[in-house]
Amino acid sequence: MRLAFANRVVVLLAVVLLAACAKRPSPEQQAQGLAAFATVEKVFQHPRCSNCHIPGDQPLQFDTQVPHMMNVVRGPEGKGATGLPCLSCHGEANLPASYGPNAPPGAPHWALPPPDQKMAWIGVPAHELCAMIQDRKRNGDRDMEAMFKHVAEDKLVLWGWAPGGNRVAVPVPHDEFVKAFRTWMDAGAPCPQAQG
Repeated sequence: MRLAFANRVVVLLAVVLLAACAKRPSPEQQAQGLAAFATVEKVFQHPRCSNCHIPGDQPLQFDTQVPHMMNVVRGPEGKGATGLPCLSCHGEANLPASYGPNAPPGAPHWALPPPDQKMAWIGVPAHELCAMIQDRKRNGDRDMEAMFKHVAEDKLVLWGWAPGGNRVAVPVPHDEFVKAFRTWMDAGAPCPQAQG
């Protein structure tokens, strides 16, 4: 009877070890994940994303990333200052072209990240950006599936591919970006090594 029990324990341990190994990405998958992250990084660092993902409290504007006019600031919830919320100028959608090329853009829930989770990545090295995306304390309390849903479906994120006016859209097609994000995730979300 002891031998049968010992055999069951050995078989159970073998199954657990095989399952753990099966979930661990292969070196090839990790290499593909790192290559995919380069695409993710390119999108996150583009002005359509990084103009609002700022280290300070004043958002940036245009492709040149100049400080937002009118002394606009993040505010206590990321929705602008009391008395001057983002929605004062930014509606649920871009204004018609007849308003001119520099009319305030719009998308649902236009805002900056809140001050306690700024998700600021302008000039952040790739390895730090990678760690930030995965850190729930710094990414809006999202696990990786929630992050994927955010970048794949959130209408404010999607605005970056149709910004209107004379704004340059994110240069990576959205479906390609989503595929790269998923490839990176499925490879265990590997982070590049720190340079230097």
